[in-house]
This record gives sequence, C-alpha cells and structure tokens, in this order.
Amino acid sequence: MEYSKIYKVKEEHIDVQGIMDGLYYPFYMEWCRHDYIKEVLGFDFAEEAAKGVHMVLSQYTLKFLRSLKKDDEFTVTCGLFGDAAGQPRLHFKQAIVLNGKVMTTAVFTGTCVAATGGRPYLPAEMAEKVKDAPKLDVATLK
Repeated sequence: MEYSKIYKVKEEHIDVQGIMDGLYYPFYMEWCRHDYIKEVLGFDFAEEAAKGVHMVLSQYTLKFLRSLKKDDEFTVTCGLFGDAAGQPRLHFKQAIVLNGKVMTTAVFTGTCVAATGGRPYLPAEMAEKVKDAPKLDVATLK
C-alpha cells in the first residue's frame, strides 16, 4: 500500500537561489512517514515513548532529482518494506512528486529501542504488520 500526503512549499524554506533548501526535503518526508506510522501501523510516538519504546532512524539515503520552488504543491509518498536480511528494521521508500514528476526519492530505515537501552527490536504488533510487506535489501542501496 502506498500512502501519500499533499504539502505546499513554505516561503521560509526557500534559499537565496529561489529553490527549496535541501535541508527541508527530509522534513516533509518525515511528516508524511510519521502520519503513516501512526495511521497505518498504529504506532503513536508520544504514547510509545511514555511506555519506554523509542522508534529511531538508523540510516537514510536521499536523491535529489529536481528542485521545488515557493508555493509548489507536491505529494509525498510512503511505502513500507520489511528487511530482506530479517533484521528488526522497517524500511520506508518515499518520494516527492510534483505534477507527475519525481523530484526526490529516499529510503529511511528505522527500528525500535527501549528507552533504557538494549538491542533494536520491533514490537510484536508492528512485526505482525510488516511480516507480509515486500522486503528491501538496504545493502544494495548506493
């Protein structure tokens, strides 16, 4: 299932060249991904943190293909993948699309850790939701 949200480039995200500063692309992707995680996976960051469960990023790759400009209204997509190596990780393939053209692509990898420390894991209810998801081998991403 691919999930998506629509956003509009804010004026304060525009740099001196008249395009969106590269710093903000991951933020828009994060907003979409967090909504996906809450709405689809049922993981509420605040509630889980209060229980001592932290979802964290372990890595991400981002490719800039085209630049966004002030007031562009664009779509951010998010798709979930399990880990091909069987590690307790979630992979989110994301894209920013404007007028049918892909502007930016990314893969964000995350896991959960206990607030007290310890090894990464996926809570049972989350592991159940990702078990049938397509698998992604992040070792092949360059």
